[in-house]
Amino acid sequence: MNEAVVAVVAAPWGPVHLAATDRGVVAIESLSDAEGFTRRLRARLAAAISGGPPAARHLADEAADQLAAYFAGRRRMFDLPIDLAGRPAWDVSVLEGVRAVPWGAVTSYGRVARRVGRPGAARAVGGAVRRNPIAIVVPCHRVDAGNGSLGGYGGEWFGARERMLEIKRELLRLEGVELPTRTLVE
Repeated sequence: MNEAVVAVVAAPWGPVHLAATDRGVVAIESLSDAEGFTRRLRARLAAAISGGPPAARHLADEAADQLAAYFAGRRRMFDLPIDLAGRPAWDVSVLEGVRAVPWGAVTSYGRVARRVGRPGAARAVGGAVRRNPIAIVVPCHRVDAGNGSLGGYGGEWFGARERMLEIKRELLRLEGVELPTRTLVE
């Protein structure tokens, strides 16, 4: 059984829960309580939640430090290994494409589809982005609808749609993105 270490970081909208194993960051959630986060993590990873192996503890601490620096405006990029083991190949491909979107830039679901070699698969990209288990570090908040509107943010299990869109707006403001977005990167 895997062992995951959980940490909590203060964000402008409340606590952000994260988890890491010795292989990488496996989960980051906003608007979740510790119990729900832990329950979903156990179900998804079949992982024990513990003080964990030293490598997992170090990685969880480093992820918490980097997220705190990002929220404080002192970090633009994350230098963290992520672990998407067990995710469908399509999701991994899309999330790798999303991870390449730079700080302060916005792209569209359609552009991500083209980036991963599947033009016309914008809706499928939206599904993979919605299932992103490592929000913020894999910056799904930087993916909007092709018309410049926000699209969505997160799955319903994280909270109400409007509250999640408020968080998306906050993350984009933190990165200096003006809304509505007008310039999308490829």
